[in-house]
Amino acid sequence: MEIYEIIVRFFQTGGPFMYPIATVLVVGLAIAVERWLVLGSARYANRRAFDRVMASLREKDFEAVITAGNTSRVPIERIAAAGIARFTSSRRRDDIESAMEEGVMEALPRYEKRTQYLATLANVATLLGLLGTIVGLIAAFTAVASAAPAEKASMLSSSISVAMNTTAFGLISAIPLLLLHALLQTRTLEIVDSFEMASVKVLNLLSDVGGFPTRAAGQNPLRA
Repeated sequence: MEIYEIIVRFFQTGGPFMYPIATVLVVGLAIAVERWLVLGSARYANRRAFDRVMASLREKDFEAVITAGNTSRVPIERIAAAGIARFTSSRRRDDIESAMEEGVMEALPRYEKRTQYLATLANVATLLGLLGTIVGLIAAFTAVASAAPAEKASMLSSSISVAMNTTAFGLISAIPLLLLHALLQTRTLEIVDSFEMASVKVLNLLSDVGGFPTRAAGQNPLRA
């Protein structure tokens, strides 16, 4: 109960800038929770979809992969389906790689959106804290200028203490938002890496199952 009272008193004595900082913190936490749930669900769904794709490819059931990719919203299935569809019309390895790379690029915005807002909100919280402190100090010095000499020291120290609360609260809000931004970026990169790994495994399996044209002597290895 004492901690709660300290927090309430700290918030109340911080001045009007405490409210926009609190709003920024709440919005940032809401974005972080939403992104965490989306990325966690995506990682699980992609892992299961990849297992289904590889099982179908080992059985040479290309049609099942293409059909699943056309009806699924799971990126790995769509990426694999794009590669298989190109494989059925062109056996060139670089053409298949391009088709799957296009699928990866289409999937990225879904996982990267709104995450960058966390870094922006952290900066906004810090700047609002500094602005609140500056405004508080201006008000404090203005009030002290017209106060009695005996009261100036105590009034100034009290006003500065209150003004610094906004800077403290701005940093308290910014630090977790920056940490959450870094954590979500790491999770996003893990998903992107899983797409690239899946593309390589699909290519290798296609090479084992159907093969790619053999390069002619002197032909560019990137243009099989």
